Amino acid sequence: MASSVLRLQDVSVTRDGNAVLEGVDWTVEPDERWVILGPNGAGKTTMLQIAAAALHPSSGEATVLGESLGHSDLSELRPLLGFASSALARRIPRTERVLDVVMTAAYAVTGRWNELYEEIDERRAHRVLAEWHLDHLAERTFGSLSDGEQKRVQIARSVMTDPEMLLLDEPAASLDLGGREELLQLLGGYASDPKSPAIVMVTHHVEEIPVGFNRALLLKDGRITAQGPIGEVLTSASLSETFGVDVELEESDGRFTARARQKTID
Repeated sequence: MASSVLRLQDVSVTRDGNAVLEGVDWTVEPDERWVILGPNGAGKTTMLQIAAAALHPSSGEATVLGESLGHSDLSELRPLLGFASSALARRIPRTERVLDVVMTAAYAVTGRWNELYEEIDERRAHRVLAEWHLDHLAERTFGSLSDGEQKRVQIARSVMTDPEMLLLDEPAASLDLGGREELLQLLGGYASDPKSPAIVMVTHHVEEIPVGFNRALLLKDGRITAQGPIGEVLTSASLSETFGVDVELEESDGRFTARARQKTID
């Protein structure tokens, strides 16, 4: 098997004297699709920022695509990492043409300026848009799209450069039922393709885990409470411990639902 795409060894992140992450050990292999779950403030987004080589740990060792953070020139590393988040979406000009939103990923910029693109870049962008059912929106402006369409454009942009690791921060957040299910179907197909890169997705809800994801990591107060194969990690007991609520988990055809157990009244 190829070498790990991400390895965190005893990683801690401290901000203003407070531990955001503490003693994290975690490895992501090329064929793994991870979901990170945990309550607000657990450290999920911080984990993604380290994986994206956007944040260095306060202590411990973080190795991304074979490069050690803090000891390597990361300028050539970041184009190999696909990243989609609401924070990145806010930097995309609302007047930007959808085709350009995707194509500018080749230069790691969020607004087309004076870059020179080759015909192969435009063909690649059109192909990616088609794969994410967005080809009919290529000439629309980003700001005119629905939330679900904008989410899919962000993901299309993140895979434009054929990354070795795809990082998704709450890709289904704020979507209505139809938009969420359309996105999860596409993500499920992508995750199930053995040619796809390693994927790490952060979410708050088990209902937003697509089919095809095979690993899960649970975070609470900056510490890992469980990690490993998704069928072993996602249990009623582990979710109850992580979220501090007595949770009942159900699985059907690779999709999950969770709800608080009803308390009986004597």
